[in-house]
Parts: sequence; C-alpha cells; structure tokens
Amino acid sequence: MSSPLPTGAIDERRLFEGDTGSFELPLRQLLVRLLRGPYLDGVAEPRLWQLVLDRRADIAAYVAEIFLVLEVDANRKIALLSPVDLEAAHTTAIAPRRALKREETLLALRLRLLLERHAGSGTDAVITREAAREILLEHRAPGDTDDKKLEENTDAALTRLLNLKLILPTELGDEYKVSGALALALPFAAIEEIPEYIKAIERVGTDDTEEFELETEEL
Repeated sequence: MSSPLPTGAIDERRLFEGDTGSFELPLRQLLVRLLRGPYLDGVAEPRLWQLVLDRRADIAAYVAEIFLVLEVDANRKIALLSPVDLEAAHTTAIAPRRALKREETLLALRLRLLLERHAGSGTDAVITREAAREILLEHRAPGDTDDKKLEENTDAALTRLLNLKLILPTELGDEYKVSGALALALPFAAIEEIPEYIKAIERVGTDDTEEFELETEEL
C-alpha cells in the first residue's frame, strides 16, 4: 500500500467539505465503479483497467476493510469485488443477493463450458436465444411438456444473465456474447467438475440453487 500522504497533499485532494480522504479523484471514481459492480471489463474500459493494475494494492487494502476482496483476471481483463466467506456478525455482502433459479444456473453453467472451449481461440463465445432455448429444453424435467413455460424460462434466464452482465448484447437482437466475467462468477478448480454439477442440479430439481459470487441485485 502507498505510504501516507503529507497533510498538504491531502488538502489539495479535498473534493468536498469535511473530505478526509487521501485518494485522488480518478481512484475514488474507480472504487465507486467497482463497488457498484457487477464487474469492470478492461477491454471496454481500458483507462480504468490500467488504473486497477497500477493501484491494485491500494484498492485491495481499501476494500478489505469492508470484507471484500479484489479479483483480477489478467488474461480476460476482468476485475471485480467479491465478499469474503467469514463466519462473523455483519460480514455478509453489503448488497442483498438473489440466488440464481434452476434454469438460470443451468444456462450459466453450459455457457461456462462454451466460454472454456473458446479460451485462447481469439473468437468470442456467443449464444443465440434459440440455442439457449435448446439448452433448457435438454434439461427440462421429465414429464414437463409445457412449451409456453419453456419460452418464458428462456427469456427470464437470458434477462437475468444480461442484468448480471454475464452475457452481453450484440448487434444481432437474438444473439449474445458470453462475458469473460463468467469464469470468475462460476469458479471451478477443474472444468471437468461442471457436468457433474449440472447432473446434481437436475437430480435436485428445485426452483432455486446456491448463490454464486458474482450475483447481485437486478440492475
């Protein structure tokens, strides 16, 4: 972490009455951007990404005070804040988080596999609405023949992943780019674990599944 600034330097950086902060305006703006989430895309925002790299230690030390850790994926140029897993009072995530529903989780996991297949290829992983529908059809509960519900679940799952920015809109209305942030949102020690995880969800068959790190309120 940077050494403390002299009083004169702090005075020069006062932005409002009663301001006792020592960080300059760009770094404060970056902290707000990270706290708002869900993540920072370094490809889309190269200036902020470079600031993350330059001031990584300062950012990490600052957010640690409120039980958050800075995660940086240098290859995918993704930075985000994640709550720590600490069994103590008042250490849970500041923002309320809603668990992904069954269909949202299944789609996200299949897209995580798609993202892995495209890693290092120089091409974007993309998904169309029709392909998303086919994925959910494949994982539909035995005996479920409600096509109207399938269509609704497809649209709802895509909307939720869009709100979390795990998929991003493209120039085509029914096609979406899979964000590199999905790799941090769904961390697995080995990609081979994902199919077994999918099977476990299918066996349980409940409406809601466990919460992932990147989840946030609807935007």
